[in-house]
Amino acid sequence: MIRAHWFPASAYDPTAGGGPHPTILMGPGWSLPGDTDISGQGILGGDPLKDLLAAGYNVLTWDPRGFGHSAGLAEVDSPAYEARDVSTLIDWVATRPGVQLDRPGDPRIGMVGGSYGGGIQFVTAAIDCRIDAIVPTIAWHSLVTSLDKAGTPKSGWSGILTNLSTSDHVDPEVMAAYHSGVVEGVTTPSQLAWFAARGPAQLLRRIHIPTLILQGTVDTLFTLQEGVDNYEALKANGVTTSMRWFCGGHGVCLTPSGDPAAIEQATFAWLKRYVQRDTSVDTGPGFSFVDQNGTSYSAPTYPLPEGPPFTATGSGTLAMVATGGSGPLTSIPNGQQLGGLVAPITPTPATNAVDVPVPFARAGVIVGAPRLVLTYSGTVAAGTRPTRVFAQLVDRATGVVLGNQVTPIAVTLDGKRHSTTVPLEMVAYTADPTSDVELQLVATTVSYEQPRLGGSVTFSSVHLALPVAATLTPVAPTPTQAAAAG
Repeated sequence: MIRAHWFPASAYDPTAGGGPHPTILMGPGWSLPGDTDISGQGILGGDPLKDLLAAGYNVLTWDPRGFGHSAGLAEVDSPAYEARDVSTLIDWVATRPGVQLDRPGDPRIGMVGGSYGGGIQFVTAAIDCRIDAIVPTIAWHSLVTSLDKAGTPKSGWSGILTNLSTSDHVDPEVMAAYHSGVVEGVTTPSQLAWFAARGPAQLLRRIHIPTLILQGTVDTLFTLQEGVDNYEALKANGVTTSMRWFCGGHGVCLTPSGDPAAIEQATFAWLKRYVQRDTSVDTGPGFSFVDQNGTSYSAPTYPLPEGPPFTATGSGTLAMVATGGSGPLTSIPNGQQLGGLVAPITPTPATNAVDVPVPFARAGVIVGAPRLVLTYSGTVAAGTRPTRVFAQLVDRATGVVLGNQVTPIAVTLDGKRHSTTVPLEMVAYTADPTSDVELQLVATTVSYEQPRLGGSVTFSSVHLALPVAATLTPVAPTPTQAAAAG
């Protein structure tokens, strides 16, 4: 049994009339029941119910299996389980009065929602062609690359997500993977295969409807790379796709966030154009993002044409010890929905680090994944845990790690000389000659499982290249922003 919550537009907006109206499905975040708060503001990418109703949509929310009042085990947005549940809900919507139908059994449907409510959009759209448009917010491309990057369990978020669902009914594989990471420092191949089957990476070729991807620049669970991977796969298949980066998501925004209404406005424009099918609607640029100053930029598409990169070189020796690593965050700005939850797993400048300053001889906007080349040798104590170091970019002027992002890097510490080239997590940052940014190579971080320690790593050569956009268009501030800056 799946508990559903039905909000017909005509019952909440007297001007909406009796219909028929298109319908929006909005799924909740992990461990949460479906939203029923008409006066609420939404959380984790969920649009306020009152705004959807006022825009003339029927709205259906639901408790995913295993959560709230729904039966079954949570299967992590599986196409074989949760997606089938949503398809059955669409069958039910098609029987309701006041529902716009494109044909019998086929209601006019859009989907919104964030995190778990974003992932369900991809997998449902892949198996049910009745959905007309989706707006997945802070969703993932692969639960392997997002939760186990470079074969390193993301213990900070895994711990939070596991704790949030301890009173719910969740497939035992979820808890088994968490314990494997804590005890062994790795996730087993069978566990990785189980998570990989949850999509949507392998399902994107089956999606053919307009998709607006919303991803957070400070999202440390489902990073910008996850959104870009989804975007590029859909674009390659000729799907109408746009992408917006905003300062938010599974994380804490420590810098000016820009226009607070921009994401909801983009969502409603997308729904009006592709669900209501109002061809007069301008859905905006193909790609836009906000930098650390709250300035928004736009471009026709992603990736952006690149100019000469900013580069840095250095060297140094890193002690492989548990102390002095990256994080936790101890000061949280007001107004952060997830601040108290994520502060303990948020990266900060480390005291035990190899520091490589980045010189800026000119102004430029860094957009995308920095490229890091390391030549190193080192030794480590005996053990079964994997050998890793971590890389992060720090704005020394503000004491903030760029995007709150830290990247695990697999290293071989057998005393021999090795080289590796890795992309770091994506960032969006505007630099000028006064900027004070450095690369830090660190031994531990609160974001990821602790690697094997003991010994040291000497980096004989460190080379960093930061991608710089060749051309960008600043987005003019809204009247509200202009007045506030005033």
